[in-house]
Amino acid sequence: MEETTQVISYIAYLMPAIVVGIVAYFFFKGHTANEEGRRRYLVQKEAQKQILPLRLQAYERITLFLERIDPTKLLVRVKPFSDSKDDYENLLIKNIEQEFEHNLTQQIYITAECWNIVSAAKNATIHVIRQGAMHEKDGNVDKMREWLLQNFMEEVTPSQKALGYIKKEVSELF
Repeated sequence: MEETTQVISYIAYLMPAIVVGIVAYFFFKGHTANEEGRRRYLVQKEAQKQILPLRLQAYERITLFLERIDPTKLLVRVKPFSDSKDDYENLLIKNIEQEFEHNLTQQIYITAECWNIVSAAKNATIHVIRQGAMHEKDGNVDKMREWLLQNFMEEVTPSQKALGYIKKEVSELF
């Protein structure tokens, strides 16, 4: 009986230590998780300070790209070097493709959806230029340019639609 009393006595002495140990374990576990979350937040905040200017610069470059391939501005900027409508069509498309290739790296800083819209605007612009060349089968380069300009005076260009999306996306960054 005395042994049982002695065991119960030891357990009574150990019980507060066990309770304190369990409380300390959960306290330190919560504390380390909180500190890890705080460190992760600070690292993310510092990275955001460095990445935000790069993202804004990427949006600026994509905006410039869209402005440069806007058909109304492209037709004024890129003059035909011959009377061949096919040569002019190829020159316009080559100009658009070069601009696009020059800005390919910007896709890592913008959202995938935004990049898809920019690509769609580029493809739609090329499609419209090809339509203009096919529409003016008998005409010359000047008639093709006139048809394209007239067509886009009545409609919103693919570049303008993409720019609207970019403006919306950039406003969400702040």
